[in-house]
Amino acid sequence: MRYVVIGNPIAHSKSPQIHAAFAAQFALAGFGYERLLAPLEDFDGTVRRFMAEGGRGCNVTVPFKEAAYELATHLTERAAAAGAVNTLKVQEDGTLLGDNTDGAGLVADLLRHTSLAGKRVLVLGAGGAARGVLLPLAGQQPAAILLANRTAAKAVDLAAQLQAHTKNVPLRGCGFAGIEGAFDVVINATSASLGGERVPLPARVFASGALAYDMMYGKGETAFLAQAREAGVTQRVDGLGMLVGQAAEAFRLWTGHTPDVTPVLEMMRAGLAA
Repeated sequence: MRYVVIGNPIAHSKSPQIHAAFAAQFALAGFGYERLLAPLEDFDGTVRRFMAEGGRGCNVTVPFKEAAYELATHLTERAAAAGAVNTLKVQEDGTLLGDNTDGAGLVADLLRHTSLAGKRVLVLGAGGAARGVLLPLAGQQPAAILLANRTAAKAVDLAAQLQAHTKNVPLRGCGFAGIEGAFDVVINATSASLGGERVPLPARVFASGALAYDMMYGKGETAFLAQAREAGVTQRVDGLGMLVGQAAEAFRLWTGHTPDVTPVLEMMRAGLAA
């Protein structure tokens, strides 16, 4: 059973450690997982060669999630809505099933810290990261979701595309300057923290007792979580749990086994602190 994570660059990926730990929980003999660097111009060929060599599944990371969406023969509902695929499974007939487990990973991590039902949720960013999580978030029946982006039109368009699929949860898009009111859960789905940048938000967007969540993670505090701390937010969570959670969902799709995320998350957290 050979699996890989495909990206460019890929040397930094922690997925091999995560999946090795999952496989150990079930003593899966013959389970192998490694990194695979794909040329920017030949993602499809890389996947097809991997399949020809007996590969059974791939995790897909930057910058190939849209290419994986196009390559997949079949799509899960959440992948179709996201317009991006982060997990490919080779099916018995040789076709490729495309899934997007990012939203499931995010929701599972959020639920470790708070409930989402009836909450006011603000999602920052309208790129692929946000697109992949909006429907799973809506599935938790929050009171409403506001999608805010530097370019307002992009957020408005994405919200309009997905509103029909959000299970009667109001979904609206706007620019950062158009954010009104306070929110119980504020999720940073922008790439700002990668460059140590802050999102232009007033402190008032955080309601009393709010949870601030950054999809990014690192050895120290991200720029967005520092911003939330300075605004008085005490409940601040980075995206390491989302990383482990989306991997767990992919592992279940491939193997039929549902791993225990907690010890693996603790192992990864200890590794960051070392």
